[in-house]
Amino acid sequence: MAARQQPENAMMNQDELKQAVAQAALDYIRPKIDDDTVVGIGTGSTANLFIDCLAEIRGSINATVASSEASAQRLKNHGIPVYDLNAVDQVDFYIDGADESNKALQLIKGGGAALTREKIVTAVAGEFVCIADESKLVHTLGAFPLPVEVIPMARSHVARELVKLGGDPVYRDGVVTDNGNIILDVYNFSLPQPLATEAKINGITGVVTNGLFALKPADVLLLGTAEGVKTLFPTD
Repeated sequence: MAARQQPENAMMNQDELKQAVAQAALDYIRPKIDDDTVVGIGTGSTANLFIDCLAEIRGSINATVASSEASAQRLKNHGIPVYDLNAVDQVDFYIDGADESNKALQLIKGGGAALTREKIVTAVAGEFVCIADESKLVHTLGAFPLPVEVIPMARSHVARELVKLGGDPVYRDGVVTDNGNIILDVYNFSLPQPLATEAKINGITGVVTNGLFALKPADVLLLGTAEGVKTLFPTD
């Protein structure tokens, strides 16, 4: 795996690793920011830490796009301008965490139920910078349950189709996405062929999208490790 390692740090716990990669993401994009830069922001605990880091240079940030209402509000609380995706011409960088990543930087995302909006922003981003701690890097995706966003009336139909694919779908009780839909989490679902599986699930009638980011994986992974933050690029 291609990697560049930043200076060693003392042993850090998971929260400190997340803070380190959030700061590393800011350091990664900061030299590339100009007056026209639009920064896309993801959802979740690591993305929240990046938002807090971004506040350090709020005066240099003229436009952001958020993948969830929660992230948009956090940005606004810091005085950082937030735009609707339809109001900007491009998103230069998208910064977000992951629930799992393999060496090809294909991801499982959506533990926070924002997978559809995350996938939309990813689709238009010039560079997807994933930030995560080392526990998220795996050989084969699937230990983390795969989220699938579903139109509510199709819940049972989609669940039956997911069973046919070998998974064990479980309704995420009490969760409604920002789009008004529900989430099925698919357990016991090893994913050795994430590209094919992403396409198959998205082809099920009633599925909005699923949490596999394999067709458009991350461009770079900033990985927090006990030895410091490593910069990883996709490998087969």
